[in-house]
Amino acid sequence: MHQNKIGWDVGGAHLKAAWVNSAGEVEAVYQEACHLWEGLHTLENALATILKKLPIEDTLHAVTMTGELVDLFTTRAQGVTAIIKLMQKVLPPQTLRIYAGRLGFLAPENITTEQMDDIASANWLASASYVAQQVETGIFIDIGSTTTDILLLQQQKVAAQGYTDFKRLQSDELVYTGLVRTAVMAVAQSVYFRGVKVGLMSEYFATMADVYRVTGELHEKNDQTETADGGAKTPEASAMRLARMLGCNAEEFSFNQWQQLAYTLKEQQLYRIQQAVEKQLSRVDSRENMVLVGAGIGRFLVQAIALRVGVSYQDFDSFFHTEHAQPDMQIADCAPAVAVAYLA
Repeated sequence: MHQNKIGWDVGGAHLKAAWVNSAGEVEAVYQEACHLWEGLHTLENALATILKKLPIEDTLHAVTMTGELVDLFTTRAQGVTAIIKLMQKVLPPQTLRIYAGRLGFLAPENITTEQMDDIASANWLASASYVAQQVETGIFIDIGSTTTDILLLQQQKVAAQGYTDFKRLQSDELVYTGLVRTAVMAVAQSVYFRGVKVGLMSEYFATMADVYRVTGELHEKNDQTETADGGAKTPEASAMRLARMLGCNAEEFSFNQWQQLAYTLKEQQLYRIQQAVEKQLSRVDSRENMVLVGAGIGRFLVQAIALRVGVSYQDFDSFFHTEHAQPDMQIADCAPAVAVAYLA
């Protein structure tokens, strides 16, 4: 019997890992920047960094992914294959299991071409399936650096309407907006600023990370992506980038006014996510006994939505009882990695 389980979530921008010990406790979670679009070496380097902190003997490795989406790969199947081959190269093959969503876990040597679609971008199902085991009726919402997953849970099952990203984008169970990497121009086309409506430039001048640095809601440990201009990750530098979106310089107005702009942009992103949550709520007869379960670095937004829609909030962290300190990351920041370790 394996003593430890390591859950891996291979993303396009980050690699996340969760170590569940032999007692079934989360020993630690880790995240490393991994710009997979720059090449497979970025994933190999991130793996090496995290593996130095993990046990080697008697360990089962469970892998889920979204990294196959990056434009390094011509097709998603090519991406899945390349990621699995690299994981086989780095990890002991006999200890490796690949999460294939509805198909469960597969040994890498037995995977067929027909199973690629089940493996691709299935990390949301791992998280939602784990939460469904803990919650009778609710909605699981994971707001990460790039995307938001919104899944209805009924009778302790995931009541997903879509499985592929294409179908999930149609059902609003996948909303392509996140706390860090999303361009501001993808969130809003205009804003009210100093009492007038101002159009925003359709340029990659600023990201939502700038917004949440200015509001003070983005923790440094979650801020692992380069800024739009390659500049500093300070509130002042972020205000400068937001000012560029309005065609002006930051010094033309006070920092407090740029903070007001940041809250306006936050509100537009929050409204988009709330609309998708309302869509899932409309599928149930009553909101009584419903709970919104929040995960990801943006789960403070889920708390805000829960208040607005009159539903109670529960944090993903609350499902775990661990005495181990988490100095770098919280369990809920790496929900798919944690979930896939437990499901394995």
